[in-house]
Amino acid sequence: MAGTERHDREMAIQAKRNLSKTTDPVERLRLKCLARGSAGIKGLGRVFRILDDDNSRTLDFNEFVKGLNDYAMMIDKEEAQEIFRVFDKDGSGTIDFDEFLVTLRPPMSNARKEIIMQVFRKLDRTGDGVITIEDLKGLYNAKHHPKYQNGEWTEDQVFKAFLDNFDSPYDKDGKVTTEEFMNYYAGVSASIDTDVYFIVMMKNAWKL
Repeated sequence: MAGTERHDREMAIQAKRNLSKTTDPVERLRLKCLARGSAGIKGLGRVFRILDDDNSRTLDFNEFVKGLNDYAMMIDKEEAQEIFRVFDKDGSGTIDFDEFLVTLRPPMSNARKEIIMQVFRKLDRTGDGVITIEDLKGLYNAKHHPKYQNGEWTEDQVFKAFLDNFDSPYDKDGKVTTEEFMNYYAGVSASIDTDVYFIVMMKNAWKL
């Protein structure tokens, strides 16, 4: 998956470049997340989930601003209000953060979503909607990993490091959900122009 790291770097550079050209507040927030790499949007999602004490899956404006600050997103209050208004469609003073994250995710064609789900289903051997170390054990051989060979890591540590690629940088729990996987690849997808190339890359990377 070394190719993914390269795409990540390219995408972060591209996002920073595009930031200076756009005035749309939602697009600016999206680019600020992408400038942190593929896991940027997912990381923001994790911060919001931690703030959602009562599990309502909604945020009021103060929680929204606190989440942006906790994630070190430099956004002034007016811009934050503008973004909040876009998502608070019914004017209730709260936003649904699942909807917020889906909208923030760079748009992807159905063909791209389908290939991402094919990979997810391949990795999720137990079919419970979450990829874990146990799922990976039957699919991949950790013994070829250089850090396993030199005795630095155990087999579980090799798999955990692999899952950390898709996990949020702020809350690595060793489990990857469909949403996290999709958010990660939405980031990668943003740096790849054509569906054909994206699909070929995914098939090669995951031996589909």
